[in-house]
Amino acid sequence: MVPGVEADHPARPPAAPHAPDPGGRGDAAGATAPFLQLTGDPFELGRQHGAARAAALHDFLADGLARTNHLRDEPVPMTALLPMITAFQAEIEAGAPDLAEEIRGLAEGAGLTHPEALLLQMRREIVGYRSTHRPQGDCTTYARVAKNGPDTVLAQTVDLNGNLDDQTGVLSVRKAGSRRDVLVLSFGGLLGYLGMNSDGLAVGINLVLGGRWRAGLPPYLAVRHVLDNAGSVAEGLEVLRGLRLASSRSLMLCDRRGAAYAEFMDGRMQVVEGYRLLHTNHFLHREFIPFDELNVFAKNGSLRRLEACGVRLNALAESASPRDHLDLLSTPPIFVPDNGDIRRERTVAVVVMRPAHGDMHLLGPATTAAPQVFTVEAPGGEEA
Repeated sequence: MVPGVEADHPARPPAAPHAPDPGGRGDAAGATAPFLQLTGDPFELGRQHGAARAAALHDFLADGLARTNHLRDEPVPMTALLPMITAFQAEIEAGAPDLAEEIRGLAEGAGLTHPEALLLQMRREIVGYRSTHRPQGDCTTYARVAKNGPDTVLAQTVDLNGNLDDQTGVLSVRKAGSRRDVLVLSFGGLLGYLGMNSDGLAVGINLVLGGRWRAGLPPYLAVRHVLDNAGSVAEGLEVLRGLRLASSRSLMLCDRRGAAYAEFMDGRMQVVEGYRLLHTNHFLHREFIPFDELNVFAKNGSLRRLEACGVRLNALAESASPRDHLDLLSTPPIFVPDNGDIRRERTVAVVVMRPAHGDMHLLGPATTAAPQVFTVEAPGGEEA
């Protein structure tokens, strides 16, 4: 058994999103996050993704099994992970069969084994959290629903360990037979991390620690599954109620009319709805607070970031621009700089999404650079 996780067996597509402005650069060195436009049935979506990123994914996997062995207390070989991967495979096939097929396509397109493609979806669960290494920082997320609908935003930092700057990408997904266009941020072959769709639903994510982590649907795939199958906060919550997540997480959902976050632990889901919601990395729902396992240092950091975000958001006009929101998230304590330790979480991206506009603004760690901007279009070619 791998420490940290306990296996539990169990018509016409929308128009393509606009590509990023060629003048917008993702960091001071001029690099941009790769932008992949994927169309077709689930297998074909994965095949195109894999083919486009084949060399990068092979290099990533060769680097300590997608860097998981750099983050664990004791490295493990692929052979030791196969029982766990098999258990997750069954859960993904049961909970999100289209994504299971897309993972098979990813393997085919990139020339990976099926277990390797699955491993890329469950890196966080492989690393686990029942070890001497505990997170020191992680994502800060907020949603603010404006009286003027177009000013509604969902924004967050993306704080990860593993030095994943070089694995950042953006996927435009247009599944055959679906009217819905999906735009997602991805890292190292992930089918989803955060994103939004052409119906005007945006979804963000925060790590929270508690309960038993076991085989289930990885939360990053749950984000993608919601974006594929829901067009509003209410629909997204209903989709989530039918899923069995592998690990504790908080997902924040926002559309033009409202927002909610759903916290998950041990197969339970607790929801808080509102028009101004903030979340960092400790449980906020009273039912889950007693079970929080975030260490005291990380908890103090999470509390500081939550307070700082609230103060800054209060001072920010409802009509603030995407750049204003990016700036809000781009200084400490909310922004977590690199200290050279691959095991320490740091801010690798800052994202602002506006559901009414259908645009995603993305910054890398170089927060003074111009953001990349991606958009989705509503069915029929009109902007979302």
